[in-house]
Formats: sequence, C-alpha cells, structure tokens
Amino acid sequence: MTRFGGATVAEAMLHAPKLLDHTATVTQVRELFRDDHVHVALVVAGAVLVSVVEWPDLTGLPGGMPAWRAGRLTGRVVGPEADLLATWQAMRGRRRRLAVVDGDGGLLGLLCLKRSGLGFCSDADVAARARSQEKHARDTAVQAGKTDL
Repeated sequence: MTRFGGATVAEAMLHAPKLLDHTATVTQVRELFRDDHVHVALVVAGAVLVSVVEWPDLTGLPGGMPAWRAGRLTGRVVGPEADLLATWQAMRGRRRRLAVVDGDGGLLGLLCLKRSGLGFCSDADVAARARSQEKHARDTAVQAGKTDL
C-alpha cells in the first residue's frame, strides 16, 4: 500500500487519546476497556508516558495494583518522525496501536490502525464516534423517560 509513502507518523496520529494518570489501578484500566473502542491504556506521569497497557497484560493481576506496572513501553511506542509506510507495514497483523512519543518520552499522540488494516483512525473519526455515542445515550434516556438530559 503506497498511499502512506512519504508521510510521517505525526501526520496520522490521534492528538488527544484517552489517558490514565500513573496512580490508576488495574481495576481502572479494566473499566476503561469496557469501551470496545479502547484497546490500550496510556499511563502518564504528567506529560511523560510511563506505560502502555493492553488487555492481556491484566490477566491474573489484582485490581488494586498500579496499572503502569502491568504494561510496558518496549515495542509499543514510535517516534513522530518515523516513516508512516514502514510503521504501517510493521504493525499489520501484529499491533493496532502505538503510542507516539518524543525523544524525552513525552506523549504526543496515538497511532491507531483501523480494524480493516487499510488506514489509520483520525481525530475526526474519534469525534464522530463520540457524538454518535452521546446521541445514543440521549435517545436511550428519552425513551426511558429521563428527559432532563
């Protein structure tokens, strides 16, 4: 696929991914994963990424454990200047999410491969999904007679 040729990871990353503070617990990550569109938990201390946690990382861990201890950075991060085509080729069939970090470990965004594997999620995609979820919640509340929303 050549449509990514010449582009960088920074051009395709999500700019405002969901974050968890470094004090978050395994239970809080499990709660975050209840949203079927969330596939990684980005755990930060201030602006610095300290861990990327995936669902399998949580297997058998106690709920009160600090979430950052469950994940890792190795193999789960990429720099913003990385070639998008090469990154896409490396991700296909292996990993759908990579945290984008600067040279000091500062979190810049999230590179999110679409389920089809043929493109990357965009900020506009995420915003549209959020609007759709909000509308569904409002419609459900109205149908249940909770019209004060």
